[in-house]
Amino acid sequence: MAALFENFIYPLIIMITVPLGAAGGFIGLKLVNILSATPQPFDILTMLGFIISIGIVVDNATLIVYQAINNVRDYGMEYLDATRTRLRPIYMSTAASVFGMLPLVVAPGPGSELYRGLGSVVLGGLAFSTLFTVFVIPSLLMFFIKMERKPQQGTQKP
Repeated sequence: MAALFENFIYPLIIMITVPLGAAGGFIGLKLVNILSATPQPFDILTMLGFIISIGIVVDNATLIVYQAINNVRDYGMEYLDATRTRLRPIYMSTAASVFGMLPLVVAPGPGSELYRGLGSVVLGGLAFSTLFTVFVIPSLLMFFIKMERKPQQGTQKP
């Protein structure tokens, strides 16, 4: 990622979302244990949920950083406006993922206890981290994106 962004700071900003995704996964798992009649064990599928959740969360942060850098470098956008362009697609994809995982967590039936841990971790990780990612990443990015050079007047891409 450092080669893609031509800077070592941007991948570090993206990596800040990893603890947010993990914390959200633990919160989701704890909520399922509190609200469910039977406790959800910390099994292999639940651990797989952490990997899925963190992967999606890192993708969201990468989209914010990558699009903001391109908007500043290529189109000469202002720093604050450059970070806002990816928020709507992130909200839409997160909402689709959360509502898609919701039946996995709340639907009763045979075999539901097997995937309830995976669904709760992914659901909690996405919901919690998206709330914080859309505030934390642009805030941190505002400090470092000022290093980017805006294009000269006649060199903007159409």
